[in-house]
Amino acid sequence: MRIRIHARGRIGRGPEGELVERYKKRIGWKVEIFERGDHDQKPMPPRLGDEKRILLDERGDNLGSAQLAARIGAWQGTGVRDISFVIGGADGFSDSERADADMLLSFGALTWPHLLARAMLLEQIYRVQSILAGHPYHREG
Repeated sequence: MRIRIHARGRIGRGPEGELVERYKKRIGWKVEIFERGDHDQKPMPPRLGDEKRILLDERGDNLGSAQLAARIGAWQGTGVRDISFVIGGADGFSDSERADADMLLSFGALTWPHLLARAMLLEQIYRVQSILAGHPYHREG
C-alpha cells in the first residue's frame, strides 16, 4: 500500500513536525507527504491508476478507527494499492473537489489546525494498518 498525503501549509521542524515524523516512521506502508502553500490554487495532482482519494472535510463521515480500517481493507481486497488523503486549507474544498473524492472523512465537528490534522491523520493510518494486521495497538472497548 502506498499512502500519499497532500496538505496545505508547511510543517517545518517544530513539535508538530516531530510528531508527524514519529508516526510516519511507524507505518509500514510507503508514505509520501506533499506540501502546498496556504494560498496555492493549483489543482490537485492526477490520481495514480486506481488510487482512492479521501478528503478530510468537516462534512465527511465521522468514522471510528475500526470502520476506517474496514473501508481501507475492503479497498485493498479489490486490488487498490494507492490512497491519497487531502488536508485542505482554511477555506476547505470546492463542491467539485468533494464530488471527485471517493470519501469525505471528518475528525469531528471541531476545527483542527492543519499541522495537528496531519499528525492525527498519520496516527490513524498507523492505527488502521495495525487493525488490518491484527496487531494489539488498537483496543476496542
